[in-house]
Amino acid sequence: MLLPTRSQDQHQGFAALLSLIIPGVGQIYTGRWIWAIFFFIFTPGFWLGTGGLLGWVFHIWAAWHAYRSAE
Repeated sequence: MLLPTRSQDQHQGFAALLSLIIPGVGQIYTGRWIWAIFFFIFTPGFWLGTGGLLGWVFHIWAAWHAYRSAE
């Protein structure tokens, strides 16, 4: 297993940060358009639909997914 380079770490971190700010933007950054649309639709839906109870789950999932997609 190769160790990630510093630029790769920054790339992954930037993708995660983008999705943490606005879910789906990190997926656009990594070229995952279908996932971006998914997070754009479902994250606000869960924030509003559950009164903020489960929206954070999708928010964190979007950031994690963007981080993993940037590998």
